[in-house]
Amino acid sequence: MAETLKSVRQLHDEHGPTDASATFDRLWEIMGECKAKVDARFPTEVDPSTEPFWTYGGDTGPRGELRAYVGEDIDWMVHSWLGDPQTGFTNMHLTVWLGPDVKVPHLGMAWGTLPDLWCYIDYQPRSDLMIDIDHLDRYFAPFNEQFLELREDDALSPFVSRALYVRQSVSNVANCFLADTTDNNIEFIGELAHRQVDDWLAHLEDPELVPEDEQEALAERDLAVRRNVAELDPANEMAVRYFGQEQTDALVRTLWGGDRRIPRPGVS
Repeated sequence: MAETLKSVRQLHDEHGPTDASATFDRLWEIMGECKAKVDARFPTEVDPSTEPFWTYGGDTGPRGELRAYVGEDIDWMVHSWLGDPQTGFTNMHLTVWLGPDVKVPHLGMAWGTLPDLWCYIDYQPRSDLMIDIDHLDRYFAPFNEQFLELREDDALSPFVSRALYVRQSVSNVANCFLADTTDNNIEFIGELAHRQVDDWLAHLEDPELVPEDEQEALAERDLAVRRNVAELDPANEMAVRYFGQEQTDALVRTLWGGDRRIPRPGVS
């Protein structure tokens, strides 16, 4: 398939209302499986600041869930979704931001329905990959062949965001595509996600450590990136459509941890 340059809103509106409830249920189940692997490795607790958004919206129509977790090794882990499955739009996230004592990349996964399948699976680097070749080779190079194979797959349409910042934030081996809603494609997303999580957890068995005198700067960088990613996400316009600007602003602030209660690990 050719690259997709349309926005999430355009793709959803052009398709028209379509019940994607069954697809949403399976995709959310897969994301739960991935989170369970992280939970088995890292003990965490829910940050109380996210309680207003544990569930929001109505029983039907636009609604969502958001919980953010923290732990000794986890700076901020978001497990969330929002949308309206009955009319076709859903967007779900599992993002895991590590503490500043290790240099392993953060884990980022988001997918959903437009109602066609949309998928993003990637690592968020901890340094400048134009300079830190070791970081590039250690964490990103192993996915280069997979990336090229997916680009040659006619069943997948590479998704190119119209937002410059989003394109800047996506690595050059990211899985980021649209696909037809089929059982095979849904399970394929699951295979990619589990492979990425397993690789990420393997790196954390013997992680590359960050010198203590560099940890504060890394923590500041991580927070700035996390805030920018949340605030500059063009899909926020769908939240505004469903919930209004004021609630969306509060939701976005909660996503990046603007009101977190539990202190960040390794940060005084």
